[in-house]
Amino acid sequence: MKPGNVTILIVDDDQDYLFQLQSKIQKFGFETITADSQKEAEELIEKIKPDLAILDLMMENEDSGFILCYKMKKKYPDVPIIIATGVMAETGINFDINDENNRKWIKADCFLDKGIRTERLKEEIDKLLMKSKT
Repeated sequence: MKPGNVTILIVDDDQDYLFQLQSKIQKFGFETITADSQKEAEELIEKIKPDLAILDLMMENEDSGFILCYKMKKKYPDVPIIIATGVMAETGINFDINDENNRKWIKADCFLDKGIRTERLKEEIDKLLMKSKT
């Protein structure tokens, strides 16, 4: 799959972070669509099916990212989702998506701490896109 043929949805209520992440992903060669709230993202996914989504965890509500993730997986089960969050650094809470109990309610494919290095972001995106196409 060529990067130019891939659309990545980025959702974050922090405008600066949203812009930075969008810039990085466009430099990788991917198309991007953005939303700055759970509500706006829900409206977008009614019209557009992204190839991958990167969601903030805490937006309008503390669990906006989880709710959006759940709704996306229900509508598009094959779309990989990364949750990029600063919640672990802020609260000390760690969400282990490899834990069977957590997998029942956390529908994300990957958790990344905000401040992620560019190379790691590209690596995770490529890995998830490759996995979704097999």
